[in-house]
Parts: sequence; structure tokens; C-alpha cells
Amino acid sequence: MSMLVRDRAALVVVDVQDAFRPYDAFAVVAEGCAKLLQGARILELPRLVSEQYPKGLGHTAAEVGLEEESPIEKTVFSAARADGFDLSGREQAIVCGIETHVCVSQTVHDLLEEGIEVHVPADAVGSRQRLDDERGLDRMERAGAVVPTVEAALFELLERAGTPEFRAVQKLIL
Repeated sequence: MSMLVRDRAALVVVDVQDAFRPYDAFAVVAEGCAKLLQGARILELPRLVSEQYPKGLGHTAAEVGLEEESPIEKTVFSAARADGFDLSGREQAIVCGIETHVCVSQTVHDLLEEGIEVHVPADAVGSRQRLDDERGLDRMERAGAVVPTVEAALFELLERAGTPEFRAVQKLIL
């Protein structure tokens, strides 16, 4: 596994929807996903956002901060299997969202199977139950995913300080 590289990476935000708001981890996950989404815009990474059955589970939570991103509606658990999912030739994916052990995990496993290097920031994924979150992360890591933090992933993409992008991303972190 290598470090994240701006021109090789894409961001995948999985199912951070209103129905999951009661989860203890929701606020932290939504905040982490929002930072990654804002950072991906600053760094001009492709961004894919999925919503699991939005008629029943609601749309992406407002605090995630969707702007020009149009969510991909899905009923399959893996976002990678949804109609309209396309990484545009990217070799790396940063995958974040809900739930770690179901939709995030299945997305990650599908991407790994396709030969995509996957990074799953531990502070930008969550499940209803803490054990499901922990086991989901462990399983993805054993399958070959890298498990950094939001801050580590963003700084890897930046590579250096002193740039306008660094200053913009730094404001997201601090």
C-alpha cells in the first residue's frame, strides 16, 4: 500500500443519511465526512456520494455539506455496485460513511477486488453498534484496506505545507 496521491485518489461518501442520526457515532462520522468532502473539493478530487434507499432513509445529512455533488441512489449495499458509480480511472479511493460493517465494508471489499487501493479513515465511519464498527474496520484492514484518520488522509493528499491548498485544508482540521 502506498500513501494517498492527489491525482490517483477519489472520495466515496457512503450513506450518511438522516435516518442514521440517532446513532452515537453519527455526529463524528458526519463531521469527518464533511471535512473529507471539503478537502476533496479544495484538492479537486472526484467525489461520489451514495444514498441507500432515500425514500425510506432520507437524504444525505445537511451537515455533510453537499454542494455540486449529486447522490447516487441505491438499494444494493455496496456503492460500487450501484448504477452510476464510476471512479473515472482512479487507482485509490477514500471511503467514508455509514454503516462500517455493511455498506462501507461491502463497498471497500468490492473496490479492493477491482484492484483499487482503499483508505478508510477510522474517524469518518460508524455503525449503530460499536462492536459492528470495530469488527468492520478490522475486517477491511485484514482484507488490505489502509485505516488512517481524516487528518492523516488529507495531509497525505497535500504532500507539503505552504501552498494555498494547505492553508485551506488546515482551516478544516483546526
